[in-house]
Amino acid sequence: MKNYLVILLTLAVLTAQAQTTRKYSNEFMNIGVDAAALGMSNAVVSQTADVNSGYWNPAGLVHLEDNQLALMHSSYFANIANYNYIAYAIPIDDRSAVGISLIRFGVDDILDTTQLIDEQGNINYDRINTFSTADYGLTFSYARKLPLDGLNIGFNAKVIRRIIGDFASAWGFGFDAGIQFETKNDWKFGLMVRDITTTYNAWAIDEAKFEQISGAVEGQNQELPETTEITIPKMQFGVSKKWIFNYDYSLLAATNLNIRFIESNDIISTSFASINPAVGFEFGYTDLVFLRGGLGNFQNELQIDNTEDLTFQPNFGVGFKYKGIQIDYAFTDIGDQSAALYSNVFSLKLDFSIFR
Repeated sequence: MKNYLVILLTLAVLTAQAQTTRKYSNEFMNIGVDAAALGMSNAVVSQTADVNSGYWNPAGLVHLEDNQLALMHSSYFANIANYNYIAYAIPIDDRSAVGISLIRFGVDDILDTTQLIDEQGNINYDRINTFSTADYGLTFSYARKLPLDGLNIGFNAKVIRRIIGDFASAWGFGFDAGIQFETKNDWKFGLMVRDITTTYNAWAIDEAKFEQISGAVEGQNQELPETTEITIPKMQFGVSKKWIFNYDYSLLAATNLNIRFIESNDIISTSFASINPAVGFEFGYTDLVFLRGGLGNFQNELQIDNTEDLTFQPNFGVGFKYKGIQIDYAFTDIGDQSAALYSNVFSLKLDFSIFR
């Protein structure tokens, strides 16, 4: 029966306590993009101002002066799962911009052993196939400056595609909205609401293949999972400020409040909402090299003796920018201080101004 565990565990995502509105749905869209942002524990909603704003806060796209391209790669579970991201954004005029981005989180070449044993009970390794499980998020972004000086808005339209080999697949659709405001004394504020209208996923399950594995583990997977799920809204509020010292040195400090409208083990949690703070900093020299750090993912983690310990996720990053080319690196969860998995993240950003 162990031969069926991989597929059974994968399909368990669809059951999720047989609820259509789930606490955690499309979570691959919440991992984050851009090593520079991850190095600051994602505390970038208020000051994001490049091609990656399409993910963090689309209002930031209005700061683009030229076309930009971004790429990122990271691996999880000892390189079993791969997370990749590509984005492109262009200014339309001096008041608006558009962008497009694609995220893929997938596990490839999973062994399908459901047919390993034939009808006569013989083991036949030639009957083993492979399949992939992958999640895709395609986002279209639009941003515009408002008549009030310093106030910008942005919107995302998202298309979600989730695939579990030939066993099941889903399409989903949703929207995000973001606002940024900068005061005359350089304080920046940002608000990002993800899945503002909820994001709806509709699953299609191959019933014939499901029947082949429905009795693999007694008492489990006897009925088809739910075929619809709804991702509830999430909100992020951020504040930041940047100081310049002696023309060559800069210090950016930022904080975020990440709000989910569920009760969880976040450091602040009620029946209405849970709040998880994040803080980050970036020290720069001549706008050429950068050192970043941050703390986030503060959780009240239940211990084996039923007590709770506060855990957190420290992150570290470095970056190098020359003309229109920026290369960034982030190491997440330094010292394994939280339940989150650490990862080495690399990203590249290219500003097309270097070709002019």
